[in-house]
Amino acid sequence: MTARIVVAGASMAGLRAAEQLRAAGWRGAITVVGDEPHPPYNRPPLSKEVLAGRASFESLAFRPRASVSDVEWRLGRKAVAAGLDERTVRLDDGTELSYDGLVVATGMRPRRLDCPGPAAGRHTVRTLDDARGLREALTRPGVRVVVVGAGFIGCEVAATAVGLGAAEVTVVDPLPLPMAGPLGELLGRALLRRHQERGVRFVLGAGVARFTGAERVTGVELGDGSVLPADVVVESVGSVANTEWLDGNGLDLTDGVLTDARLRAGGRPDVVAVGDVARFPNARYDGVPRRVEHWCIPTDTSRHAAKTLVGDAEPVPFAPLPSFWSDQHDFRLQSFGAPVLGKEDVRVLDGDPDGDVLVGYHRDGRLVGVVALGGQAIAASAARYRAELLKQPALTETVSG
Repeated sequence: MTARIVVAGASMAGLRAAEQLRAAGWRGAITVVGDEPHPPYNRPPLSKEVLAGRASFESLAFRPRASVSDVEWRLGRKAVAAGLDERTVRLDDGTELSYDGLVVATGMRPRRLDCPGPAAGRHTVRTLDDARGLREALTRPGVRVVVVGAGFIGCEVAATAVGLGAAEVTVVDPLPLPMAGPLGELLGRALLRRHQERGVRFVLGAGVARFTGAERVTGVELGDGSVLPADVVVESVGSVANTEWLDGNGLDLTDGVLTDARLRAGGRPDVVAVGDVARFPNARYDGVPRRVEHWCIPTDTSRHAAKTLVGDAEPVPFAPLPSFWSDQHDFRLQSFGAPVLGKEDVRVLDGDPDGDVLVGYHRDGRLVGVVALGGQAIAASAARYRAELLKQPALTETVSG
């Protein structure tokens, strides 16, 4: 029987896993399973260029490398159970796949608010189909939009809705500032001011009690009893890891799939996790396992995990440098490193918070992340600090055996 690796998840992480397995020397069969009917595509533009109509849905598709031309793709199929001792994965159509190696790449899904009220008119942004439905709703004349959640996706959607000419755009969040969780107070205040100057209204320090309306949402009732009129509601309140199909196998699924430094799940040599769903220790900072939902992580984790799975793990600490960008209105956020780990010591490195600014985040006096807010010039300054961050030695020098 031909040896086979099953990749559960057919988004960017699944594609990169297949490509990196070939690059690592795997010549056996590869089967990639994904619940969406679409081939792997780029998700970040969904809340920006695609939603605004500046990029087509078709333009998001990744172009796979020639090395994976023989990979079997089972799209529109979902992994619903796994027997890790038996080395099997069961799909939602009853098919059971046996494997020699398993890559967990099932990613995340949007968290939904557990509030009473109608479901019609409530949207999330995670998939192509989500973006299609939301764009249709946002382009109706005179639309009133309430975005619940002032994180990256929430602020991007709010900016896009203003650009599309929505009559009202309001962002609701229990925190006192937008993106305060990952970026802290200094940039949170700068972002709040920029969004307000461009027409976005914020209701901060508030939670949602329920959605009003009969068959369709007509408003968002807040905890103090006030109601925000709404024709469209976008829920951007975080993500939930798609790990239920792995229940009963003794894995730590508290927040994604806990792995060791070689990305092995539960210490199993034949099971690795990659992408958003992997909770791994990053030797660049410390030994604390964390999930990282940034665009670069699927490629970084897939490269490392593929070598682990084919028995060629690098004898060095796994120390990827996270990076992200976020386009909102006419400005960009560009980040390298892990700002969330340095929010207690934030310093302006260049520019001014009232204009274009570059901010450094420090932990125990060590620079752990930089974030630029503004135009292309300040973003280029952040890129220069990337080289400095990469030169720093890893803080955790051990590799789990």
